[in-house]
Amino acid sequence: MRPPHVGLTLRIIAVLVVLGIAVFPLYWMFVTALTNNSELFADKARLVPDFSQFGVFIDALAEGKATTWLRNSLVIAAGTTVLSIGLGIPLGYALSRFSFRGKALVAVVLLFTQMLPEALMVVPLFALFRRFDLLDSLGGLILVNSAFVLPIVALILKGAIDGLPRELEESARVDGARPLTVLTRINVPLIAPSLAATAVIAFFHAWNEYVFAVTFIFTPGMQPASVGIANFIGELGTPIQTVMAVAFMFTAPAVVFYLFVQKYVVAGMTAGAVKG
Repeated sequence: MRPPHVGLTLRIIAVLVVLGIAVFPLYWMFVTALTNNSELFADKARLVPDFSQFGVFIDALAEGKATTWLRNSLVIAAGTTVLSIGLGIPLGYALSRFSFRGKALVAVVLLFTQMLPEALMVVPLFALFRRFDLLDSLGGLILVNSAFVLPIVALILKGAIDGLPRELEESARVDGARPLTVLTRINVPLIAPSLAATAVIAFFHAWNEYVFAVTFIFTPGMQPASVGIANFIGELGTPIQTVMAVAFMFTAPAVVFYLFVQKYVVAGMTAGAVKG
């Protein structure tokens, strides 16, 4: 019989290997950003960062472009998160608690929207946004990103509300609480893990989105980081260290944010999966 500590050791090693594979691309971006040209194209790859080259990060921030791009990405991601959750809560509640004609069809349509590629909707959305003067604005990107992430947010919240006992709502109604009060004071606090999960999904969808951003934004100062980084790629040359430095600054905050909230994501995604 294998000793218990052997199995624990193997699991720890497996976790460390998976963690190393996941973190290595971020580490490699950091090392590449701190590698000069002579070593960058050498036969042997540099595996340890040269902190004497840290000025590439300072220069990237000093120029102002990277700071502006990161700020725009944060505004778009935060706006998408707030709007999609604000609309997803009542939609998920309606699908969970109310009975109406076509309810199943609505859920199917919401699920079907996740099968549509974003590139397929670029042309009709471009024409629609031009008509309503939403092109070249962060608000337009917030709207289009929210439209694409709202269905999955609503379906996740519906599953979480399905798992809540109806007796809690009935008791609140007996005490005179209105439906909106029941939703905001009782249901929303109880589905907090699911809200955290949907917030992460919405945030990362908008943070990483590229197709709509590169199509609908024309002014360089309005571009998010996902588009700005691509602008470094030139016809005659590409500043690889600068690209990697900005890419690292674009990726690292998202990774750190996910590490802090990942336990809520797991809890939220499984909420409502088992009904008691």
